[in-house]
Amino acid sequence: QVQLVESGGGLVQPGGSLRLSCAASGSFFSINYMGWYRQAPGKQRELVALITRSSRTNYAESVKGRFTISMDNAKNTVDLQMNSLKPEDTAVYICNVNTFGNENYWGQGTQVTVSS
Repeated sequence: QVQLVESGGGLVQPGGSLRLSCAASGSFFSINYMGWYRQAPGKQRELVALITRSSRTNYAESVKGRFTISMDNAKNTVDLQMNSLKPEDTAVYICNVNTFGNENYWGQGTQVTVSS
């Protein structure tokens, strides 16, 4: 059984920062990439950022220059450093893991609220 444990969400004022972390444990094929998605109320889930095992990254246009994704291959963890947060970043952030065995796993999600 694969488990993804997310942490780091919360309430922050506009312009503030948060760091999300996700740790994958259990039995699975080698990780191909890890990423973060988000889903705001009434909206579809969207990709925020992902990072491959070889450290290639991909960011949503709306977060480029503000968010940074990083991955620890040895620990199977992925972090998302979020700076200059805006109210429109408010959403449930969900960790995703994709493996070379074509497995796809999702976390439970962590709430990020940006409000004054």
